[in-house]
Amino acid sequence: MSTKLKSEEPSACSLNLTMAKRSKPRRRSRSSLQRRVGYRRPKYTFLVFCEGRTTEPDYLRSLKREPAVREIAAVDIRIENGNGVVPLTLVKRAVDARVRNPRDQGAVDDVWCLFDVEWPKNHPNLQEAIDRAESNDVHLAISNPCFELWLALHFDDHAAWLDNEAAGKLRRKHDRSTGKGLDGTLYMPRRAAAAARALALAAKHEGDGTLFPHDNPSSGMYRFLEAIEPNK
Repeated sequence: MSTKLKSEEPSACSLNLTMAKRSKPRRRSRSSLQRRVGYRRPKYTFLVFCEGRTTEPDYLRSLKREPAVREIAAVDIRIENGNGVVPLTLVKRAVDARVRNPRDQGAVDDVWCLFDVEWPKNHPNLQEAIDRAESNDVHLAISNPCFELWLALHFDDHAAWLDNEAAGKLRRKHDRSTGKGLDGTLYMPRRAAAAARALALAAKHEGDGTLFPHDNPSSGMYRFLEAIEPNK
């Protein structure tokens, strides 16, 4: 995916994830360690907005329960129900959150938006949403055509163009789901493989000169996982 990756009451899910900041380990004497009992490391906070009301929140809830995340993070998910949301509206909310929570005040370190492109008919104002996010320090994880493609990548490679319906069928072929819900126990052990496949798709599109939104299939969710689990 190109760097461009680097709409009315909406429905949104925001995830407030506080993660311990990592620092280079230093050797300490036993007495020094004993003196520092009770010391708590500084926290690193993610604020994440997603357009989905069920599947994406289920995935995030499963992610926060993973030991690799749970041991260093406290997660709070807030869901606002409405009649649906488009990416530009989602990004506007995220930008407002960034303004209210500047980095230098320590309230929020990273703000993210998770949304879909949609095929056969794309969401409106996608490029405006991307440009606004980039100019306001909001990170994006865009799935093309939709989040179900990201889920399917947990199980197998997929390089052929597909629309939303085909992506849903591909996902259901692997997890046998009958609705929009998600069984995280099927996905969490496979998330590193999904990230590797998504990264390979991004590299292929870049090598082919395929630009957004024609980089179908693709998912920027691998970047979100890299941010939360940089040593995974």
